[in-house]
Amino acid sequence: MERLRAEAVTLAYESRTISEGLSVSIPDGSFTVIVGPNACGKSTLLRAMARLMKPAAGQVILDGKAIGQYPGRELARRLGLLPQSPTAPDGITVADLVARGRYPHQSFLRQWSPQDAEAVAAALAATGVTSLADRPVAELSGGQRQRVWIAMALAQDTPILLLDEPTTYLDIAHQMDLMELLADLHARGRTMVAVLHDLNQACRFATHIIAMRDGAIIAEGAPADIVTEALVAEVFGLSALVLPDPVTGLPMIVPKLRQGSSSAAGQPAAASVA
Repeated sequence: MERLRAEAVTLAYESRTISEGLSVSIPDGSFTVIVGPNACGKSTLLRAMARLMKPAAGQVILDGKAIGQYPGRELARRLGLLPQSPTAPDGITVADLVARGRYPHQSFLRQWSPQDAEAVAAALAATGVTSLADRPVAELSGGQRQRVWIAMALAQDTPILLLDEPTTYLDIAHQMDLMELLADLHARGRTMVAVLHDLNQACRFATHIIAMRDGAIIAEGAPADIVTEALVAEVFGLSALVLPDPVTGLPMIVPKLRQGSSSAAGQPAAASVA
């Protein structure tokens, strides 16, 4: 049985319903990526699975129990979250921020321990930010900050990690670095769930894709099984070719030019001949 799933959930913000009667399961040990157009309900679904919002109906189940039944610390030992655009306290250093990931493992009777220090050191090393440990987070580049936030989530040491648009605001090189880092963390045994806008990144790195539109799940499965030209058209309203990626052999989406577009990037359209 999947550790994390949503059962017939209705997700709404006040009077605006985003999804109704939505059910989905996250395969254990998968790198699941949720894709879809803007405002389709991707991040809302992730927020519900992280208990950041309460469904108007239905429930999210974690390890066989409704997620709302867990005390905060126990939930934080089972499930980690990297939200969109997280903010760090003023003046905090990288090491201090990552150390906050150990909060769920501490109590009145169990304060900071050698095991906590080891977990923080391992998280810094896994994300390649050990050399930044004494730097203020505010001084880092966008790519470095994302790695630091992931390090904090790793220090939390949860078997499931949720990430909401982790590549936002990063250039293409930093996006690839980050996605390769997430793939490596998945290979080490974590169940990963990420919301992404880039369908090609999803195809390259995900083991399981959930495609959404208008609050509903249109398709889910392995990229090679579900990503087709028809699916891209249905989900994104985009006419595209789906070809084998020359590096991985997995599906690669090549959008077709829209009517009236130039025939080549940066080139003017050819003049008609009378």
